[in-house]
Amino acid sequence: MTILRFAFAGALFLATATTAVVAQAADFITTQRKDGPAATDLTKQPPKHAERIKELAAAGEYDNVAFHRVIEGFMAQTGDVQYGDMENGYQPQAAGTGGSSKPDLPAEFSDVPFERGTVGMARAQDPNSANSQFFIMFAPGDFLNGQYTVVGKVVSGMENVDKIKRGDDAANGSVTDPDRMIKVTVGK
Repeated sequence: MTILRFAFAGALFLATATTAVVAQAADFITTQRKDGPAATDLTKQPPKHAERIKELAAAGEYDNVAFHRVIEGFMAQTGDVQYGDMENGYQPQAAGTGGSSKPDLPAEFSDVPFERGTVGMARAQDPNSANSQFFIMFAPGDFLNGQYTVVGKVVSGMENVDKIKRGDDAANGSVTDPDRMIKVTVGK
């Protein structure tokens, strides 16, 4: 009987540990670009925004979406699944104005600072208007702290993010013939 109890306890521990590892792995997204991948950790970030990114990534919505606004020394913005898909309905003049078929999200501000590699949710002037678009910081942006929702941090491949084609400074970072997210996966 004691052996069965130990066997059951061991099996229960293994199942719990495996579930924790799988849950933790699912809190990462990997974005494949022409210059290589970048992994973003979403584990400790606002739940609604992180879940939205994982949901859209898992559905393939971010695949082939352009980096439509990229400003040297600031950030690279992407995620417009409505107008930014460079293989299905790409509209360069509208890229950055669309979202997804999901409703907008309420702000989930935190005390996490915007540093190099921080990933934040893009939004319109209304703090509760984030939907699918996000941006990756090239440099610190303290002026964004408490104004935009932080959803994660690039934990590997930042050198590949640094290679994203920059936009025109005179056009607020608008990019002609932009780079794209080729494939975005969850938990890899």
